[in-house]
Amino acid sequence: MSALTPKVADHAKLPPLASRFVDVPSIPWDSSELHPGVETKTLLVDPDSGLLTMLIRMAPGAKLPDHEHVLVEQTYVLEGSLVCHEGECGPGQFVWRPAGSRHEAWGGERGGLMLGIFQIPNRFFAKDGRGVDFLGNDWDSVWGAALDRQEQARFA
Repeated sequence: MSALTPKVADHAKLPPLASRFVDVPSIPWDSSELHPGVETKTLLVDPDSGLLTMLIRMAPGAKLPDHEHVLVEQTYVLEGSLVCHEGECGPGQFVWRPAGSRHEAWGGERGGLMLGIFQIPNRFFAKDGRGVDFLGNDWDSVWGAALDRQEQARFA
């Protein structure tokens, strides 16, 4: 199994089919140098498939620049709001975006805390046109093989 919760070392000792209980408050927030005012806690990532579940905390007005939802993205807002040119999603509300959709998003006037579930991480577009992941890594180098595997499985 390639899925894991970063920063939770005890999981490596568990048998393959054991449940992974995650003490979310004990996981530190990761600040983004590329996206000021945005912090994340990765709850689950599977590098082989690209599956990613994370908490996202955005300061008021913090912005996620132009990005593509390569596959389906799901977001449940816990506090505050998430805003884009199509609308605003508030506490207790849910938005999902189809594969291939592209936009900018930002925290509302009170900021926001949300649970994001991604079939594969978003592709952000750098000023020079390169596709990068949330951390600024070349998207194709890090996630291209995972997307290929998903596409092959879908058409098998």
